[in-house]
Amino acid sequence: MFYSKKLKKFKTLKHCFFSKNTGFSKGIYKSLNCGRGSKDKKKNVYRNLSLVSQKMNVDKNKLLLMHQTHSNKVILINSKNRNLKRFVSDAIITKLRGYALGVVTADCVPILLYDLRSQMIACIHAGWKGAFSGIIENTIKKFKSSNQIYASIGPCIGKKSYEVDLKFYKKFIMKSKNNSVYFQSKNKKKKLFDLRRYVQDKLIKYNINIDHVRYDTFKEKSKFFSYRRSMLSGENDYGRCISVISLTKFSQN
Repeated sequence: MFYSKKLKKFKTLKHCFFSKNTGFSKGIYKSLNCGRGSKDKKKNVYRNLSLVSQKMNVDKNKLLLMHQTHSNKVILINSKNRNLKRFVSDAIITKLRGYALGVVTADCVPILLYDLRSQMIACIHAGWKGAFSGIIENTIKKFKSSNQIYASIGPCIGKKSYEVDLKFYKKFIMKSKNNSVYFQSKNKKKKLFDLRRYVQDKLIKYNINIDHVRYDTFKEKSKFFSYRRSMLSGENDYGRCISVISLTKFSQN
């Protein structure tokens, strides 16, 4: 369990970037696999999610997750839609107290946000596709202003672990030549991509207060699931870690 130093200071807020440990799943999913879209036994995934709910001190039915598709779609959760079974998006945002918002990742960037002024929270699933197509900008626009928003960028694949081909590199350069700062040459055919910095700089443009929980999910095998590590190991699936944020029902001051 890992925490943002900035978010932890707020008394009416709870959050956590969970590791892959202390859960019920077995095999390649050992042990806190929270990926409902994985091929893991459903009963183990739901036991893991129940455990996360307990840790967050919310009812298991009030831990709200997304059906993530690497899109730029944001859903505002309110009293009208809070009981929906499925939120097809890559960011969710709410003012509701007593509910927890969760994002699952396995190399992509989990971002937890808190707007002190409007008392809103959000979580973002920022893979390269979502970040490239505007998931971060679309989420920030849902807040009334950005001068009192705090964001924590969680564990994700590190620059030294994220090898990409020239086609990938050219896609970013075609959008903006300034994107070259996020790449480093590895050899004639490969680049290294700094996804964390790419995401961070998008938040910086909005003058958001940022901190990092700096871990490389690819390298930290004992702590995190990694899509890329699993694929390179020849495994046919992978687990997902969860990151969660909630507004507590009552002030704890």
